[in-house]
Amino acid sequence: MKIKFDTTEYLNKLKKSSSYFHTFINRESLAAGILFLKPGENDTQDPHDSDEIYYILDGNGFLEINDESYRLKKGQAYFVAKDIPHHFYGNTKNLSVLYFFGGPDS
Repeated sequence: MKIKFDTTEYLNKLKKSSSYFHTFINRESLAAGILFLKPGENDTQDPHDSDEIYYILDGNGFLEINDESYRLKKGQAYFVAKDIPHHFYGNTKNLSVLYFFGGPDS
């Protein structure tokens, strides 16, 4: 079982990829990953089957959770309950986010 993860490596791969997220842990009880959005790139995610935490690594923009918008800042964390609509938008800089699910990424 892998113990150590290099999030900088995952971010560098995402910058060159057509995908904007990478889940690097995906177990029954926990999932974790990196999300990277370029300015103007769309976040197309749907509500999830598990509660989720987002930690803002870098960038700006907004996170809309259940029709309420939150201005993003480096170092902030956000909780999104399962089945709640949410998405990132409006970033004018590259946005890097670490995410954790309280269950598998489904």
